[in-house]
Amino acid sequence: MEGRRATGRLRCLLRRSVTVPLLLVSLPAAAALLLVALVCQLPLLLLGRRRARPVRLAALLLLYVLADLGGLLAATVNWLRCLGRARGAERRAELDHRLLGRLLRIVHGAGARLFDLRLRVRPDPAGGGSTGGAGPGGPLIVLARHAGPGDSFLLVDQLLSAAGYRPRIVLKQRLRLDPTLDVLLGRLPSCFVPPGGGETDATVARITELAAGLRDGDALVIFPEGGNFTQRRRQRAIRRLRRRGERARVAHAERDHHVLPPRMAGTLAALAAAPTADVVFVAHTGLDGMDSIGTVWRGLPLTRPVRARWWRVPARAVPTGRQAREAWLLAHWDRVDAWVALNRAAG
Repeated sequence: MEGRRATGRLRCLLRRSVTVPLLLVSLPAAAALLLVALVCQLPLLLLGRRRARPVRLAALLLLYVLADLGGLLAATVNWLRCLGRARGAERRAELDHRLLGRLLRIVHGAGARLFDLRLRVRPDPAGGGSTGGAGPGGPLIVLARHAGPGDSFLLVDQLLSAAGYRPRIVLKQRLRLDPTLDVLLGRLPSCFVPPGGGETDATVARITELAAGLRDGDALVIFPEGGNFTQRRRQRAIRRLRRRGERARVAHAERDHHVLPPRMAGTLAALAAAPTADVVFVAHTGLDGMDSIGTVWRGLPLTRPVRARWWRVPARAVPTGRQAREAWLLAHWDRVDAWVALNRAAG
């Protein structure tokens, strides 16, 4: 155990010795890119061409780098303020959650101004209430669709700012290449899934640990699909399920055209480890299809709002037993797919 911890600390040190200098170098590079974009696009801007994608993207990049640098500095200040104090780790976690919320609001605000990003969240009163309105309550397990750039940022921003929850996030290891996310989420309860790791024993064990430690006001955020939705990934997942002989799941996956089949091990482990947690399902649409540089380029700025709906299932309504829970999860995932289909058609 101590050997693994030492190896992890060494990897962390080596990674940050590369990513932090790269972040510093990226500031003048991003500023220069914005200047070049402004000069090249100036005639179009004067003619009233509002799209001006190069300028918008360069401006977002510069704002993101500035927010990242500011966040890294603030995270260091938080660490120094709590160093050697009684209950210092608890106080630092509180400060880091606040800092994460501020950074996400900055990025969300930049998206709203630069790309006409509008978020419309509709809770479902019939599903047991929303996560917002009355402030945080008991622990939550949040199971969200994953489709489009930045959807995870928007979800965590809503949990932090609108609902007041402290998120515990299951996310991809590559996000640690962002030094501020690396520092903040490395200090907060999180699970980093290695590339191609899928639902390894280590990942499931970490999700179990996170779920078992949930308290009032905590929300464990899981993206059961394991990655952004694309039709190619959907077809690949269906072939994988068919090879395993999982006929019931294949039938669901073939009916659901807008979601990937949910991976079961991590979600079921979380449900078993946190039997008193309510479960929130999150469906959204508006960033669909933006799964490559070309589609992102053509899709910006946004011409319609990002719509989201979440519904809450009380812990007492979650069935017991693995088979019953698998069927229950697939039924709710069918509902996510149906909502996306309906709202994409309406959009």
